[in-house]
Amino acid sequence: MFNQLLTPVGDSLLLSFLVATIPIVVVLVMLGVLRRPAWQASLAGLAVALMIAIGVWQMPVNLALSSTAAGVAFALWPIMWIVFAALILYNTAVLSGRFDAFRRWVLAHLPNDKRIVLIVIGYGFGSLLEGVSGFGAPVAITASLLIMLGFKPIDAVVYALIFNTAPVAFGSLGIPITTLAGVTDLPAATLGAMVGRQLPIFALLLPFYVMAMFGGLRSVKALWPVILVAGGAFATGQFLSANLLSYELTDVISAGSSLICTVLFLRVWQPKPDPEFALVVPTEDPNSAHRNVPLWQGWLPWLIMIVVVMAWTHFKVATFFAQPIQWPGLHNQVFITLYDKPYAAVWNFQPFATGTAVLVTAILTALATGLGISKFLEAITTAWKQILLPTLTVTAIVGLAYLMNYSGLTYTLGKAVATTGMFFPLLSAFLGWVAVFLSGSDSSGNALFGNLQVVAANQSVPPLSPVLMAATNSSGGCFAKMISPQNIATGVAISGLQGQESSIFRRTFIHSLVFTALLSILVWLQQFVFPWMIPPH
Repeated sequence: MFNQLLTPVGDSLLLSFLVATIPIVVVLVMLGVLRRPAWQASLAGLAVALMIAIGVWQMPVNLALSSTAAGVAFALWPIMWIVFAALILYNTAVLSGRFDAFRRWVLAHLPNDKRIVLIVIGYGFGSLLEGVSGFGAPVAITASLLIMLGFKPIDAVVYALIFNTAPVAFGSLGIPITTLAGVTDLPAATLGAMVGRQLPIFALLLPFYVMAMFGGLRSVKALWPVILVAGGAFATGQFLSANLLSYELTDVISAGSSLICTVLFLRVWQPKPDPEFALVVPTEDPNSAHRNVPLWQGWLPWLIMIVVVMAWTHFKVATFFAQPIQWPGLHNQVFITLYDKPYAAVWNFQPFATGTAVLVTAILTALATGLGISKFLEAITTAWKQILLPTLTVTAIVGLAYLMNYSGLTYTLGKAVATTGMFFPLLSAFLGWVAVFLSGSDSSGNALFGNLQVVAANQSVPPLSPVLMAATNSSGGCFAKMISPQNIATGVAISGLQGQESSIFRRTFIHSLVFTALLSILVWLQQFVFPWMIPPH
């Protein structure tokens, strides 16, 4: 059995911490400074991590390769399976004319103003998709719709990524919170309530922030009533659902509330027309086979998906025929020194995972819209081509995350941050940020560092709230989604920006840091100034 080393560099936690950050720094520099594509940055980070894990942390070569392979397997199933199925659904909507009907619905029911469309589609609709799926697919679909409405491709992806932070902690019907409860032994409802006392503040702020980015302060001044309605409805729905109703339905309730309230408000109030932000309305093809598709059917694929995924979750269909596979040569062959226990390596293969639910949605959509078999096969083959390069990025970055986990690099990072005492609340969010940057998933980030947050809280002097620290891991991870190579690579899959991930990363990175820093300040205040905000447990 390999015993993880926590201080392999000169028996110094500080020096070991600095060396352990090198793979992460390599990815950041490759993307942000050298402007290399995401797949190259991810592979470079993986190569450096392999050298450090084997040469410095003294991990046996077979375990290093096996842990990387386990990460690749997880990246392929369930992560890329969900993305692949979502792209099949997207292409089915396009080929059946329902995606264009959705575009025409937007043009018919919203003011001729890109700023309004950005709030309704980028914020409300994108969050609704995140609530039932995730892993970058909502960014790809939302960005594609924005592009069809006249947004520049890179702008569409950037704003979709930034808006995608609001619903992440409760995404995929609350799976991140469920995962966090499982690794911390804290009540899921309590953790959901705590996250629901952090993120609504940012949900309210986010549309104002993005509007200032997109249209400047004059746009914020011109549109503040509708921005307030959109952000206020989302924040209120998020708080009430997470604290009083159900954390699993939080995203559906909050995003749905924001969409409905915003659209209804626009019937009684609209901004003054501004030619600078007028939508680009393409000339309609009178010979189009889909010109007579009713506008309401533009919502059909997404409404079917919501119903199917919610039913899938309620009846626990994902557990049918599930096969927990102990990874050969890795399961319980690594000892986690920090937690004083063996490291399990179990790949939960679920043939009926959420991706399968999305595939069923695509099939039902094809049947409901009369799309023929040949066109549906075209949707599949197109999705396959769209997903090839993102798959390389995702397998590399998740393989890197698994390697850093099993070698002990991430536990060295976590232990170093956890020793900061009363300053830990200021760093707790960044711990979740690092976990999600590597894994691309709030659920995986919670599985990695959720328990460490609790251990650090209990051992800190003075003692900290374990509920607050654990919840902050999930909330902090939300703001890393906009810079995660996995999320960016998937987000550009259908926008024609493959290979330009570095440009997107450079535009989102500073905003990721700003929001995480603001969260850190909030957490410190919740711990030491406003402890009444922490739910009892």
